[in-house]
Amino acid sequence: MYSLSNQPKNIKMNKKVVIFLTNHATLGETNEKNGTYISELTHALDEIIKAGFDYDLVSINGGKAPIYGEDALEEDEVSRTLLDNKEFSSRLNNTMKVSDIKASDYDGAYYPGGFGLLTDLAVNEEVAEISRDIYESGKPVAAVCHGPAGFLPIKLSNGKSILEGKSVTSFTREEEIGFGTIDKIPYLLEESLMGKAYKFSKVQPWQEHVIVDGLLISGQNPGSAAAVGKEMVKKLQA
Repeated sequence: MYSLSNQPKNIKMNKKVVIFLTNHATLGETNEKNGTYISELTHALDEIIKAGFDYDLVSINGGKAPIYGEDALEEDEVSRTLLDNKEFSSRLNNTMKVSDIKASDYDGAYYPGGFGLLTDLAVNEEVAEISRDIYESGKPVAAVCHGPAGFLPIKLSNGKSILEGKSVTSFTREEEIGFGTIDKIPYLLEESLMGKAYKFSKVQPWQEHVIVDGLLISGQNPGSAAAVGKEMVKKLQA
């Protein structure tokens, strides 16, 4: 179903998205298993693949990307289908190293969430530079849940933050409290984004919420991942 070689013949595979995954396998400095929250990867990627676009899974160090959230797969057909796909599983277990890619090879960037990237992608300049170059080429940069932490280190060529003058959303204080992670996270992402963005937008916990501000796309929580993917597809098809 998800083989890139079996896409509809009327769709040209001429665009590709880079998806940045964390290498950090725990929740902050705790011993709790973490990484990328699987549904935030799969539900957005499902939209990208269905639209006929290619993708690369990339991390700072390359290699196997830690994931979590597999305990909910019984009710998540999208994630089950992708994880059962040999091609996808191979890419997930053998992510490309960011130093081996070029921004010019991509038509968009996506950061799925999970607590892991609060520790690495949120401060990594090499990944930030790739996303900057994609964005300044007139292409979308998107993220969901904790994924917008990846926006924090992105500085444009004029020296300004990619968030300056922008509206953005992410996992909220209320959702951290409800999820029992408020005292485990290294910092509250909502506050970090508020310090750089023009406006932080949020709705009631666990409701789907997506903000599209120009080429910057953000979703509030795991349930917003598919909608973020759909908005990214719209930009790729424009």
